[in-house]
Amino acid sequence: MQETKKSVMIYSEQTPNPESLKFVTNQIIYQGIAEFKDAQLAEEWSPLAKSLFALPYVKNVYISNNYVTVNKEMNYTWDDIMIPLKNHIKEFLESGQTIIKDGFSAEQARLASQQDDKIDYSEEDAAIVQKIIGLIDTYVRPAVEMDGGNIAFKSYNQGVVHVELQGACSGCPSSTITLKSGIEGMLKRMVPEVTEVVAEMG
Repeated sequence: MQETKKSVMIYSEQTPNPESLKFVTNQIIYQGIAEFKDAQLAEEWSPLAKSLFALPYVKNVYISNNYVTVNKEMNYTWDDIMIPLKNHIKEFLESGQTIIKDGFSAEQARLASQQDDKIDYSEEDAAIVQKIIGLIDTYVRPAVEMDGGNIAFKSYNQGVVHVELQGACSGCPSSTITLKSGIEGMLKRMVPEVTEVVAEMG
């Protein structure tokens, strides 16, 4: 017996990044974080991201929980592409095709552990770094995820914290203000050793 096609509700949400739009659905798409910065990674792991990269205006695809954040190319306007993009995602999800291939999270975990080996801080700073990571995970990441992005700790050296911004936060003009007035201010208050927070775009 043929399965009834599942109806998917989808709506768009603005993000602080004018080049990014968050498409929220009524179902969990992927439990975790899947960011595709180029068509090659999408081709390997995500039929949904691959189909989005086939559209000329898609620059970056970020999939997490019940939403897809799309970064567009700058020479397109959302007025022209928002509805076609929303329909494209809706039709793909309703088709029942694979969104992210099995094994992606394991591969990402393997790559992340390689990155963890590269996380840069000295042994005597370990306690400070654990406190910084804890604060980012508890207070910063949930807010950033609401805006369709992610933040990850990269390094700590002589008071300077480096973080990586992903999804809608990557390339967002207001992320610098958020970083300086919000994240840097909080970390300086909670961890007196911190003097500055610097962002790397994911």
